[in-house]
Amino acid sequence: MSETQSHLRSLERSRDSTRAENRPGVFSLRGRERDLLDSVFAPLHAGTTEIVLDLMERAQLPWRGAFLEIGCGTGVVAVTAALGCCAPVVASDSNAEAVENAALNARRHGVADGVRAVHSDLFAQLPPGQRFDTVVWSSPYVRAPEDFRFGAPLERAYVDPGYRAHRRYVAEAPDWLTADGRALLHFSRRGDLDGLHRIAAETGRHLRPLAKFDVLDRGDVVQHQLVEIRADGTP
Repeated sequence: MSETQSHLRSLERSRDSTRAENRPGVFSLRGRERDLLDSVFAPLHAGTTEIVLDLMERAQLPWRGAFLEIGCGTGVVAVTAALGCCAPVVASDSNAEAVENAALNARRHGVADGVRAVHSDLFAQLPPGQRFDTVVWSSPYVRAPEDFRFGAPLERAYVDPGYRAHRRYVAEAPDWLTADGRALLHFSRRGDLDGLHRIAAETGRHLRPLAKFDVLDRGDVVQHQLVEIRADGTP
């Protein structure tokens, strides 16, 4: 599939997710009810939110210490981290309504005191001295053309023009870690994996695969994987 076909298909999915039948005000995931606001990524429609949790479990990563979720959406991963004894937990998103949504779900599950929802484009609005034991982003792994312009906030959860956000995340995420922290990225074969490796090489990083599995997605078998971003010179 060409880059253009791929990103147009993802944009079609983003539009489909706004239909009323795909957007319940409250949804259930992993035995817990969650609130869903109007312009926020719908986990049940795409399925990738639960895939992130599955990948972290397969990689046997501990829920411990300071935790940052980039692109938090409804805050499922951040709230799961807080319920799993991570502290402090920060949920960051460039969509202001997603920030509100994550805070709403933190209150729903009794962890509002432990989850701080932040309106931020990746790391831009985080305190410079803050460090985390885990940073994770379930990225919009489909590459859109460099000159693509977003028409709605929800589209940012589906495509990344020219992989500009991926470049920033790969370059910056390791700088936000504690000494033994991990910077994680959920990616998919629907994305440009070779391009991601080129970005890592160009920014002095390398990618270490931690877990992967195949998912049947609307008739296609798609591999999802969790990779760790490490600075060159680290094993």
